[in-house]
Amino acid sequence: MTTIDLNCDMGESFGAYTIGDDAAMFELINTANIACGFHAGDPVVIRDTILAAKAKGVAIGAHPSFMDLYGFGRRRIYGEKPKDLEAQLIYQIAAVKGMSEALGWPITHVKTHGSLGNIAAEDPELAAICASAIKAVDPHLTFVTLPYSETMKAAEAAGLDVACEVFADRSYDDNGMLTSRQKEGSVIHDLKQSTDQVLSMVKEGFIPTVGGKKLPVEAATVCIHGDTPGAVAVARALRDALAQEGISFAPFKTPQV
Repeated sequence: MTTIDLNCDMGESFGAYTIGDDAAMFELINTANIACGFHAGDPVVIRDTILAAKAKGVAIGAHPSFMDLYGFGRRRIYGEKPKDLEAQLIYQIAAVKGMSEALGWPITHVKTHGSLGNIAAEDPELAAICASAIKAVDPHLTFVTLPYSETMKAAEAAGLDVACEVFADRSYDDNGMLTSRQKEGSVIHDLKQSTDQVLSMVKEGFIPTVGGKKLPVEAATVCIHGDTPGAVAVARALRDALAQEGISFAPFKTPQV
């Protein structure tokens, strides 16, 4: 039987603002990527998200971003010196790691958020900064990266464990990158198309691209977005559809308690 991990970006509420239905999503996923406070999240939300994950046996990781609370980490931030950006990433990862260890449910990985992750996937220098920051905090953490990305190359060069992440609701270009959101068809809304794409990647080992190519991939985890309208219902339907195809679910890495 084929086994896959389902991951979701969590803990993105902060202060008076609630984003996503984390409680419902925890019933469906295996791994949570917890916002570190720079694009979303705050100390109380981080604590509560870790405790909720622990109660459900869901593995957790840090989800750092550019310093962009106003733009939810989705803006391109220019002008940061490499060493300053590395310090920001170390700060974020260490904050969630420290909280998780204090609560008895250690993080297993790091996954970059939003614009940081998208740019690093194509920028060798930024990818190397991300890998260096992770290694500085804990060289045993896994770097969750996109296939065919500079971040995967940087993680491997740094000697970090890598977990290849694929998306159920995003299409891919012929280079193996996510199709730009500026292009039509970049986001998949049809459940059957989404399920078929995941089955192709997980069971058959290839990414179907918009240009008709089939790119080899060894997927470790599938991302399910939790901050879009109807996300829980879509995630539940996708999980049910995958289960009917003989897919089972488990974290790609278990916390070392």
